[in-house]
Amino acid sequence: MVLGPGGSGVSVLAAAAALTVDGPATQSRAGLPMGSERDTLLVTIDRQSYLPDRLGVYRVPGEPVPITADTDLLHLDQLAVVEQAWTDFTAALTAVGAARAFLPIVGTLTSVAPGEMVALPGIQEFLLLRQIRDAATSGRWRRLVVDLSGVGDPNALLRAPVILSTTIERLWPRHARLAEAAEKPALAQLSAAVEGIDRDCQDLAELFTDPHSVAVHMVFDAGDRGRRAAADHLAVADLTALPLRSVLVNAGESDIATSDVADHVRSLVDASVTVREVPSGGVLDRLSRIRKIRVNLPAPGGRPRGSAALTVTKASGDGVDSVFELTWAQRLSRPEHLQLGRSGDDLLVTVDGFRHPVRLPSVLRRCRVTAAGWDDGRITVTFMPDPAVWPARDGGSGPQR
Repeated sequence: MVLGPGGSGVSVLAAAAALTVDGPATQSRAGLPMGSERDTLLVTIDRQSYLPDRLGVYRVPGEPVPITADTDLLHLDQLAVVEQAWTDFTAALTAVGAARAFLPIVGTLTSVAPGEMVALPGIQEFLLLRQIRDAATSGRWRRLVVDLSGVGDPNALLRAPVILSTTIERLWPRHARLAEAAEKPALAQLSAAVEGIDRDCQDLAELFTDPHSVAVHMVFDAGDRGRRAAADHLAVADLTALPLRSVLVNAGESDIATSDVADHVRSLVDASVTVREVPSGGVLDRLSRIRKIRVNLPAPGGRPRGSAALTVTKASGDGVDSVFELTWAQRLSRPEHLQLGRSGDDLLVTVDGFRHPVRLPSVLRRCRVTAAGWDDGRITVTFMPDPAVWPARDGGSGPQR
């Protein structure tokens, strides 16, 4: 996945990376015969993306289009994806006519036009990410290069499955929908459909932070704006557990020296993140010129980062007097703006105005927060058991004596 602030050259560097073939696919996957698997799929989710024009191919949203002998382009139209998926879903709801008597929300949902569903929290982004996942697991391509420009905030896009899952849980909690489906067979089909969406949410949330399958590459421009944006974006990457592998400092079409910004970024990341300066390529308005920029993106490194690498240790005590510490490495450009809160099984962390839920390990879900802070590049939150819900030694609940 290639992302960065708007205007940093994310699209053109994603295209250059997709066109830089690091070696032919040598093995067939998913039962496909040799030769039927393509090397790379370049995915763009910017409705107004200029990539089809610059790459010299037709704009065919939703269908892979060959760019070269090795590379295809998939241009996803966000609204078209939402409308098609919602039409299919409401058709299934309409078929469950008896369910309206048991769950009034069914009638409400079926009356909503597909184009109106973009307002449901996380649904539009969820459907886009599901399209990308389906392409990645189809076996047709050896790798995907995903251009995340043109979507406003790419971090909000990647957080969407968590938000949608939370919305579903609040509208129709899992325990309630499973119980109602068992008691009222008319709701079984609807419950299964909602359960499938929720499972997809969880699958997507895990996939796009999986360091074994995904590598994230950030693009910053070589000017002062790129220098100022770097710390904020890297901090949010830690919070959201993005498997960051490289940073590209892009001079774009100018003659700006990239070394100053590159050195600044190197001071912010560890040795596992490659920082590369991309020299000026002139006017990149056609395929032949974009292909001259060779961008070799490091492969997934298999190392969890940020909140995905959190640890829990028992600092002292025993039973309800235990003290646990949760900690993870977290860059902060403005530590004074760090905010922490609690919502159910989630720790709500706000970094530079971006809020993200971090799911608590099971041992901490029956605990209360007693202290929190940030020091030496790490967030540390202290917990103690809640006597009202902490399991007693005999297997029951309540305080241990």
